[in-house]
Amino acid sequence: MKMLHPQHRARLERRMVGSTNRWRFPREPFSGDLLGLSQMCKALNVDFEEALKNPDRLCISQIQKILSGNLKKKTIRSGEADVILTCLGSKWELHQPQLFQSETLAKLYLMALAQGTTSPTKELERLLRAQLPGKVKERPPIKKMIISLKINDPLVTKVAFATALKNLYLGEVEMDMDDVLGVLASAHILQLGSLFQRCVAMMVNGLTPSTIKDFYLAGCKYKEEQLTTACEKWLEMNLVPLVGTQIHLRKIPQELLHKVLRSPRLFTFNEYHLLKTLLLWVFLQLNHRIQTVPVHETVLAFFNSFPKKYSFLDQDTGQSLVPLFLCLRLHGIIKGKTLEELRHVNFFPESWLLRVTANHYHALESGGDMAHVKDLTTQAMRFGLLFNQEYTTHSETIAIYGFFFEIKGIKHDTTSYSFYMQRVRHTDLGFPSSLCEHGPVSLRAERLVKYEIRAQTLVDGKWQEFRTNQITQKFGFVKPSCKSHALKVQTVGIPIYASFSFIFPIS
Repeated sequence: MKMLHPQHRARLERRMVGSTNRWRFPREPFSGDLLGLSQMCKALNVDFEEALKNPDRLCISQIQKILSGNLKKKTIRSGEADVILTCLGSKWELHQPQLFQSETLAKLYLMALAQGTTSPTKELERLLRAQLPGKVKERPPIKKMIISLKINDPLVTKVAFATALKNLYLGEVEMDMDDVLGVLASAHILQLGSLFQRCVAMMVNGLTPSTIKDFYLAGCKYKEEQLTTACEKWLEMNLVPLVGTQIHLRKIPQELLHKVLRSPRLFTFNEYHLLKTLLLWVFLQLNHRIQTVPVHETVLAFFNSFPKKYSFLDQDTGQSLVPLFLCLRLHGIIKGKTLEELRHVNFFPESWLLRVTANHYHALESGGDMAHVKDLTTQAMRFGLLFNQEYTTHSETIAIYGFFFEIKGIKHDTTSYSFYMQRVRHTDLGFPSSLCEHGPVSLRAERLVKYEIRAQTLVDGKWQEFRTNQITQKFGFVKPSCKSHALKVQTVGIPIYASFSFIFPIS
């Protein structure tokens, strides 16, 4: 062998497998020696058929079980590390039982074991014997090895990686919310499943306007559906009432925003509130230097500054945003002042606004019938109440084509609530005069309404949802016909996001 050229030496180098003199090439693990693989499977109590499918992974997995199974029974003798891990410009001393909890580190170690000795099988057997239950004698000396791990994930910081390694020894290591993203990435690289899931649970419970973007992108990056779904559901409830009032709205990815806008569970106080939130999001995308949330008039003035020849959505800057605004139900914006504002700002194509105006005109002409709306789930007018802890009752009055309804929530005790809607007269005591000052008033005794009421609240990181069926009912002015079915809610969750969706079918 000494006569061989150096470039051929590595290619022809062989390793022994089992106790016989059979050989295989190291660059083709197991596949070159089925009998050797069979012997190793018997020694490790591994199913041979399964080992044939993925020999490396199964043997490492089995060795992990043997070495990490006695973790709680063993004590670590200080200063006697078996392995030195070099990573991120630092060195960490690790012990075998802890190291083998990580499939990544276990694989690196076994590879180093194979390369660092002429008889890797004997080294492995000695390693396994040292860890078997009942072996209370002094552990035979095992050569300290150096393994190296290269990490290219920018989310992994030195502090987060150290926390992940610390978890090998403590099991339930403490984490700060500021570090959880890096620990999640470290757990993914080290293949520490339990730590990874702890990070996911912590992130699900730690969603805020400032964390939603990074947590969602991490869920997508590591294909963690539980996390991405939690982000979507959280934003469905909080886009308008919370995120839409903060500068963090800028960070919401367009793809996530589109998903949320398409969801039938999306909460909004009304369609105009949702429109204002979307306009603000676009404004912040185009004005990166703005660091405070502007007033709505500033947003309108910005879009009004674009050339008048085409609407904003027809221009190059706005065309990619059209799918977002197609999710809006513009027919749910019925105030004349608001519609005039939309025309003046020149944001929407003229054809969109003409269609909305025509639909309103035909509905008024036919006594409120919404011939242009068919599907309650995707086309209904939607309104919402955010029922906070301090409320015992909370209500809003809405006007649609001369008909007036009060949407209302009542707290009966600490965990019992009900939500309903009822028709009211414009002459009733306490009726807000602004609703009928510049709008129509219908004198029809009855109004056919198809509606649905739903309520959602967060309890222990999981969303509870309550809803009525889709109900069609004639609303009069006197009880019981003036009042809808009540949605009864039993929950400890607060706040409660109550949504009222309805259409006026052709009657």
